[in-house]
Amino acid sequence: MRFRPFVLLAILVAGFGAAGGWWVMHSRDAEAQSVAAAQDGNLERQLSDAGIEARQRGAIEALVRATILDHPEILPEAMDKLQARETASRLAPLRGAIETPFPGAVLGNPAGKVTLVEFTDFACTYCRSSVPDVEALLSANPDLRVVVRQLPIIAPESESAARMGLAAAAQGKYAAFHKAMFTGERPSATSIAAAARVAGLDSAGADAFARQPGVHEELERNLGFARQLGISGTPAWSVGGQLISGAVGRDQLQKAIDDARKG
Repeated sequence: MRFRPFVLLAILVAGFGAAGGWWVMHSRDAEAQSVAAAQDGNLERQLSDAGIEARQRGAIEALVRATILDHPEILPEAMDKLQARETASRLAPLRGAIETPFPGAVLGNPAGKVTLVEFTDFACTYCRSSVPDVEALLSANPDLRVVVRQLPIIAPESESAARMGLAAAAQGKYAAFHKAMFTGERPSATSIAAAARVAGLDSAGADAFARQPGVHEELERNLGFARQLGISGTPAWSVGGQLISGAVGRDQLQKAIDDARKG
């Protein structure tokens, strides 16, 4: 979600106005009591009260404007916070579903207390470059479980590779296939078959499994998650209440993992 500066200004004005709400309401209550004591329904008093409120609101808005002009850095900070809240609201109802893996499609500790979800495509160059980061995170975090969701969106061969990945998961050999695919050539019939051999898959059984309706349903489910979360590319990550896009590196992912662990 993108916010233009004048929209943020309006939001901040509203926020400061809410913060000053007690002062305004307190003053209005006192003034209302004074009016009632002097003469109920006195038009002159009512107009005076409206004028006081307008001056108070004007003073608050002037304070907000001066604060923003003196500290313009709060605009991107506010935008980041609003975007984080919007992301969290989209992610919350889906979190349990996306953290529930396709059976076997897990890296690291299957019983880990912290779950990092990765949306990946075997044809994705950035996913390939993120493999060492994930391996380092798994080594540094024994309680980390990485749920891998296949999102075949980049190349025509992406779906065939994703289907074979799920077949590898069904045979308990997902990690080996995952590594073989990302260390080998880009997805093709030849490279997929080579990765299956390296991973030690039962080729006939894997081919049959890859054609099952449940595999198609899993890929459609992942595409649906991506649409709902606004994911338009890979890799994309979810941990705790955060959604992170791109090959952001080990440090940013580690910080998100630490935040999720504290939460």
